[in-house]
Amino acid sequence: MSGDIDAARAILREACGDRVREDIAMAPFTTFRIGGPGALFLEPESIDDLHAVARAMAATGIPVAIVGKGSNILVADEGFPGVVLRLGRGFRWSARDGDVVTAGGAMPLPALAGIAQQHGLAGLGFGVAIPASLGGAVRMNAGAHDGEMADVVASVDVVELAKDRARTVPAGEMRFGYRSTGLAWDAVVVAASLRLRPGDPAEIRAAMDAARRWRRDTQPIAEPNCGSVFTNPPGQHAAALIDAAGLKGAAIGGASVSTKHANFIIAAPGATAADVRALIDLVRSGVSRASGIDLETEVRTIGGPDV
Repeated sequence: MSGDIDAARAILREACGDRVREDIAMAPFTTFRIGGPGALFLEPESIDDLHAVARAMAATGIPVAIVGKGSNILVADEGFPGVVLRLGRGFRWSARDGDVVTAGGAMPLPALAGIAQQHGLAGLGFGVAIPASLGGAVRMNAGAHDGEMADVVASVDVVELAKDRARTVPAGEMRFGYRSTGLAWDAVVVAASLRLRPGDPAEIRAAMDAARRWRRDTQPIAEPNCGSVFTNPPGQHAAALIDAAGLKGAAIGGASVSTKHANFIIAAPGATAADVRALIDLVRSGVSRASGIDLETEVRTIGGPDV
């Protein structure tokens, strides 16, 4: 792998210069605040940068991980032996054309919801309570408060790294599901167009304020976590199942199930990704024994056995 790293570094530095960094600690780039280093790290500022990544992949076979705002991911303690990508400021922009708002993949979803509100556009208010980039929110069909990205996405611009091509994907081809899409693992969401609807700015703001209060009152937002750990089974709530199994407050090492919201795992100082993994396994097995329901994880792991 060291040879692949060296070759990939050379290709990327030829195109991106010293913006390509080595052995960068990934913990600060995640909301969990844990995890080991990325062998190479790049914040692409243009489509050309992503084409360079595609060339490095094709020439070396080096693995690539794409991160946004760092929620819903868990980086292994041993780190990631490839290239970690996080879209840079060149992908942080927005524009409006009537009822359609288009924005770059690095645009924070709460900020974009605020922009829509200022223009008197409704439909994206749910995003104010989701700590994600637009690209990450689209990829996982993020949702809250009876709204989700599938409700508003008109089209998505992606760069498919394995094929080294840029294309626009209409909403009808996205195959949106519950916290999922049909996008390939290597498809970097560089922009998305959202079709919204006219609304009263004051009413939209009131709903957004209520969503913020709800999140503050019900979720452990002041402590390191990755957001919801498990998806909700059909007709059920993962948090209620975990609570009913007597697992609220359960802990392994520095990781514990939040006593405020049982579908959140808190990482205390000194916690490791291994602690979190072990606690996830404990919760899954406990809920399965108590209810016969097998919980599915929403959090995405990077590195370790799941590289």
